[in-house]
Amino acid sequence: MKKINASYFHFLHTICHGLRGMASPSLLNDANALLYSAKSFAAAMLAYYIALSIGLERPSWAIITVYIVSQTSVGASLSRSLYRLVGTVIGAGMTVLIVPTFVNSPVFCSVILTGWITFCLYLSLLERTPRAYGFVLAGYTASLIGFPAVSDPGAIFDIAITRVQEIMIGIFCAALIHRYVLPARISGQFNSKLSQTLLAARQRIADTLAGKPDAVSGPLHMALALQFLQGISHHIPYDFAFSVPVRQARKRLHDRLARLVIVNCELRDRLALIATIPFDVQILMDDVEVWLACKDEGKFKSEGEALKKRSEKLLQRYVVHELTFGAALHVSFMRYLTEAIVLVQQCYRLSDAIHHANQMPAHSEMNDVKGYVFHRDPLTAARTALGAFTIILSGCMVWIFSAWPDGGTAVSILGVCCTLFGSFDTPAPHIVKYIIGSLWGVVISLIYSFVLLPQVSDFIVLVVVLAPVYLLAGSLQARPPTTFMAMGITLTLPILCELGAHYSGDFAVAVNTSIALFSATGFAVFSMGFLQTVQADAAIKRLLKLCQRDINRSVKGVLNTDETLWINLMIDRAALILPRLPRSGQSSEQALNHLLHTLRIGLCVMRLRRWDAHADKEIKEVLTCLTHSTDINTLLERIVSLTERSLSVADELSRHHVNQLVDLYCALSTQEMEHADDQ
Repeated sequence: MKKINASYFHFLHTICHGLRGMASPSLLNDANALLYSAKSFAAAMLAYYIALSIGLERPSWAIITVYIVSQTSVGASLSRSLYRLVGTVIGAGMTVLIVPTFVNSPVFCSVILTGWITFCLYLSLLERTPRAYGFVLAGYTASLIGFPAVSDPGAIFDIAITRVQEIMIGIFCAALIHRYVLPARISGQFNSKLSQTLLAARQRIADTLAGKPDAVSGPLHMALALQFLQGISHHIPYDFAFSVPVRQARKRLHDRLARLVIVNCELRDRLALIATIPFDVQILMDDVEVWLACKDEGKFKSEGEALKKRSEKLLQRYVVHELTFGAALHVSFMRYLTEAIVLVQQCYRLSDAIHHANQMPAHSEMNDVKGYVFHRDPLTAARTALGAFTIILSGCMVWIFSAWPDGGTAVSILGVCCTLFGSFDTPAPHIVKYIIGSLWGVVISLIYSFVLLPQVSDFIVLVVVLAPVYLLAGSLQARPPTTFMAMGITLTLPILCELGAHYSGDFAVAVNTSIALFSATGFAVFSMGFLQTVQADAAIKRLLKLCQRDINRSVKGVLNTDETLWINLMIDRAALILPRLPRSGQSSEQALNHLLHTLRIGLCVMRLRRWDAHADKEIKEVLTCLTHSTDINTLLERIVSLTERSLSVADELSRHHVNQLVDLYCALSTQEMEHADDQ
């Protein structure tokens, strides 16, 4: 037999790569959704078979678990599986402690169980990372097991152990299939988004230097990309083994990109304030623009080093002649231009370190990294948890005083709705999608239970019969717009069909369970829409109010925080504001400009406060004026006077004061110009 030429393999690889490039994004999304659906269905059937084989009471829970934990990437699936396992064990354990202890007092038992569920919701809202899913599971596992088990408290331990076993089987099968069968690595998505973000950052810097018109707060829009990268980054350790330095590189990269947002804003302000750009600086700016647009990797690195040296030399030259405020403004611009070049270089070095786990930038200082900083608002989280407590407890009261036989099922579903959808500003539309899916799930379940399943006597045939619905629903679940609707199908079908070791179709049970399902979800739509809905304007005002509070505390010396931590916190707040702006009645630019102004003022205050022991009385008075209503023009004149006075003294403290006073002047000038434009 003739040997196959290796060039044939190269030819085939080229053809396949070309076909993949020609495929439209929608076609690739369809293919990925179908692959996800097939793997999830395989995992569900494997879990169902194992649960049947060992004689578990309700193997349908294993199917449900698979569809709850399965995600479109292996990293997200494995992390979600781990958090569900931990949350399920904790939730089941608390149920075993609560129900038998307080079962003789139904109202008090309801209060304690509801309190646990909403406490878990509160913790999940504060966590704000994928780890929050563990708290969610600890809450709604107690709801699913605890409320229906009140009628038989003596069996609560056996029920909890059985549920945990069924769920563990589902978790194991989902993790196994998604990990080893055509795994979809989340690292590829991370690298792709990172490349797009770096290119966007370069383009924004280039546009700023070119003087292209853009909103003052334009650079803040990068906050959403940084938030998305953080969300993906959390799952990367579960994708495959990454070393600790690479995790540090991801944190450092976030710090650099967040800082680049601020530097871009500073450059823009100084270009607007400087009347005439010196010729040598303009030449450098033009060369930096060309460098930022360079697509050749080798040339990009070499030219970057050359531009950095040129910029540093120009900076030193202008520092020598820094005798007036105008000269200080030029020096400040050169300082930020040099920093922008350095930041872009650092970002690409760190990106290389992330792509190649065995490489690290030799000069990177990895001991002071902060990484993504999450905004946490205990008061807002407590408000949401209190609303959920009211909703679930009111459902319990209806159940107790009406003696509804299926009330436990209804309240357990109500608890799940409050924990799963409590993190949304507007939970009602998402629950409505789930209700629509559940309607389809009930109809399909009734057809299966009383038409198809009575004819099935073999496991293989059962798999074939279930495949069409689950493959379709699974592909819909992989698409964000239809995820909740699809979950209404995938989660309702196993419960109503009573998929056990033997066929046990009971029309009355199916109807009563359906009534409990729609009563609970319908009540959830109404009550959560009334108590849990957060208006976009109110949320934005709350965030901006907290920003101003932090400034006031910083001026008073109460808030002593790191500059990088402050920038990263404000970037996260920007990412929280941006999605709410389309639903808000106020100006998008006005809200973002307010946030950006607060961010920059906060930086200036922190830097000046760092030297507070040596700061003179006038600088302290300037800081105090920032928190009170005052004439900005008068304050600007005072800052100019202080700056020129510091320029006459050549020491480190004066140099520091000049830099920060110029920054403060630019931030306040921008605010004054925006105020004038609004009028």
